[in-house]
Amino acid sequence: MKVLVTGVAGQLGHDVMNELAKRGYDGVGSDIAPEYAGVLDGSAVCTMPYVAMDITDEAAVERTISEVNPDVVVHCAAWTAVDLAEDEDKVDKVRAINAGGTRHIAKACKKLDCKMVYISTDYVFDGQGETPWEPDCKEYKPLNVYGQTKLEGELAVAETLEKFFIVRIAWVFGLNGKNFIKTMLNVGKKYDTVRVVNDQIGTPTYTLDLSVLLVDMIETEKYGYYHATNEGGFISWYDFTVEIFRQAGYTTNVIPVTTEEYGLSKAARPFNSRMSKEKLTENGFDRLPTWQDALSRYLKEIEA
Repeated sequence: MKVLVTGVAGQLGHDVMNELAKRGYDGVGSDIAPEYAGVLDGSAVCTMPYVAMDITDEAAVERTISEVNPDVVVHCAAWTAVDLAEDEDKVDKVRAINAGGTRHIAKACKKLDCKMVYISTDYVFDGQGETPWEPDCKEYKPLNVYGQTKLEGELAVAETLEKFFIVRIAWVFGLNGKNFIKTMLNVGKKYDTVRVVNDQIGTPTYTLDLSVLLVDMIETEKYGYYHATNEGGFISWYDFTVEIFRQAGYTTNVIPVTTEEYGLSKAARPFNSRMSKEKLTENGFDRLPTWQDALSRYLKEIEA
């Protein structure tokens, strides 16, 4: 099986490429840079084939994907800077990447009749209530530009293809790039006390664990919408920070505050990012390990 992975300079694309290599599949990495620009950790992604591709250029996408001729495209590339996406001069670019780029890839996949995996987000929902969101729920009400453009990407895939997996994730952390854990570790070193919101509820997703599930998926034809975060229960960002500091051996004091009290963010954040993962079990997929275990392994991975 040959798999083209977009966004390999990011957290998830990096880990998907390494998982493909572990299983003996032909992985081809892609990103916008002329050469692979992710972390040089000596893993398979650093030595596997790489092609530069600007997903906002429809002709380039069609040409590149046709030349690679994959059986599957795992589309991890996205604009993920949520607050920056709210800037008026960035909205068109965000839409061109998250919606337009995804549409270009879906159209290329249709021509080749290959499978596509699209990585989406809990931000396609309005984050109200306390009930976990179901994968097949169509009550979309994104609160911000990022969520809206990711939803437009979902719709482009679903309207273009039949052989697709749309996988929504949340609170992502991995080796290659910035994330909440790295930020908190840096803050915890500098300050005795940190304030963290306690009214946004969800579950973290470790890209190393997610990559295993995604490759499990593409080995099947169990298409559709899925939610995939680590197990271990629903928590707040405050709860997450407390456990990060505990496992890292920090004595930093963590003060819980409401989103309103915290302020700062340009983009509205969902309060309810609880996502139901029963569909994974129903379709025979293994759920991800607990987030507590994932955090422990991640801290060792980054040598924190």
